[in-house]
Amino acid sequence: MQVKKTWKQVDGVLLLDKPIGLTSNDALQKARRLFSAAKGGHTGTLDPLATGLLPLCFGEATKFSADLLDADKTYEAELKLGVTTDSGDADGVVMATVAVDVEKEAIFKVLPQFVGDIAQIPPMHSALKRNGRPLYELARKGIVVEREARAVTIHAIDLLAFAGDRLTLRVSCSKGTYIRVLAADIGAALGCGAHLVALRRTVVGDLDLARSVTLAELESLNETARAGRLLPVDALLQSLPLIHLDGEAAERFRHGNPVESVAVMTGKIRVYVGGRLIGIGEPGSDGRLWPKRLVQLAA
Repeated sequence: MQVKKTWKQVDGVLLLDKPIGLTSNDALQKARRLFSAAKGGHTGTLDPLATGLLPLCFGEATKFSADLLDADKTYEAELKLGVTTDSGDADGVVMATVAVDVEKEAIFKVLPQFVGDIAQIPPMHSALKRNGRPLYELARKGIVVEREARAVTIHAIDLLAFAGDRLTLRVSCSKGTYIRVLAADIGAALGCGAHLVALRRTVVGDLDLARSVTLAELESLNETARAGRLLPVDALLQSLPLIHLDGEAAERFRHGNPVESVAVMTGKIRVYVGGRLIGIGEPGSDGRLWPKRLVQLAA
């Protein structure tokens, strides 16, 4: 007889080191079951072929998951030179193979061309939709449609390793950057073509892979130790300024009412009472601080 799963209120952020082969949602559901968390979400997908940092949100933290979608990210990418595929990665069909005769000096000359504001044409093998259908569905049927170039920003590209036909780079970039498109474009600039064979995300916003945990590690922990790997709900909000409220102002804010602001701030602001996050506020045109998202954390 199958025992029915009992779900509970779990609030916090988990920095998961996603394994290769799992979709972001698969990884989320496995982690959610380990915590018996009633509610969970992730902060943006990581391709099944990619590994690395996948911040997961449980409970009240899910209210802030979208805040990380716009965050800058850092990846370590391994490229295979001399081979191009239709998808830009190792999952695709090989389109061309050429001999590789590339010197390190040529790489140092080419990489700066891709730093800064650049335009990328999204790949057909992507989740972008055309008339309600993901492009990858069309690509699987051999259908190619025109895609508009998108502006992205590459903050830095560092050469980590180069040997023969393998090139490993560290890429710091804005949201919406396709690393496999970048790999193909770098290969084209080198004159030999390239595709992405491995990708690992190491940084999302202010969050770092060094603090992450694997699913296997979580499974090996008891319930108390597992809960200890959760970061607090405000882990996603550390880049925002903060203020502390007390007394009547705290109660007003808790109940969704604006309060007089003693600080001169702009944009989103973390609001705390007694050292505990109670929500996010934004200054209004009237000079008061207006609640935008409130949290209800267990005592």
